[in-house]
Amino acid sequence: MVPLRSRPLRLLAATALTLSACVTASAGTTAEAAPGSPALTPPLGWNSWNSFGCGITEAQVRQAADAMVSSGMKDAGYQYVVVDDCWFDPQRDAQGNLRANPTKFPSGMKALGDYIHGKGLKFGIYQAPGEVTCAQGVGTYPGATGSKGHEVQDAATFASWGVDYLKYDWCSGSGTLSEQVERFTIMRDALRATGRPIVYSINPNS
Repeated sequence: MVPLRSRPLRLLAATALTLSACVTASAGTTAEAAPGSPALTPPLGWNSWNSFGCGITEAQVRQAADAMVSSGMKDAGYQYVVVDDCWFDPQRDAQGNLRANPTKFPSGMKALGDYIHGKGLKFGIYQAPGEVTCAQGVGTYPGATGSKGHEVQDAATFASWGVDYLKYDWCSGSGTLSEQVERFTIMRDALRATGRPIVYSINPNS
């Protein structure tokens, strides 16, 4: 594997469709926004997909967090470390809960979030509003662990893991505007109900 310091960090800059209860400005001060309002500043950080795709592992995420600090990117305002698709076990547990892939993320997502927070960064994660995620929909990754029908349960799980940012990806060429609004609203309300400030970044079928 090529060390992260020798490959460009893939950055994220979610803007108009990002909803948050609070965001941290790049100057290091905390700015408050009313729950459900647009983030006051674009959430900046790193997303795993363009670098690693479905090959993402816990070690790579930790290395990315380390690189964001050592490179000075954290001091420049880049805060979010977002674990994209394929982080989860292909099957939910007996109670229907999401869980980390035990081979790729042996410490679990809570421990990974704690590590990221320990670096002074924020922890982001990926899910989809359908029955499958993008990678599952095209057959790249097994299982059917999208959040449809599990929104409240998944939002509570993310909050318990210390998630600060959710990338919620429609990842389908189908779906009317009203259908998308309905599905995205369900998760929005579920995230609000947890009481945890979580940036909600939606990726609709444009």
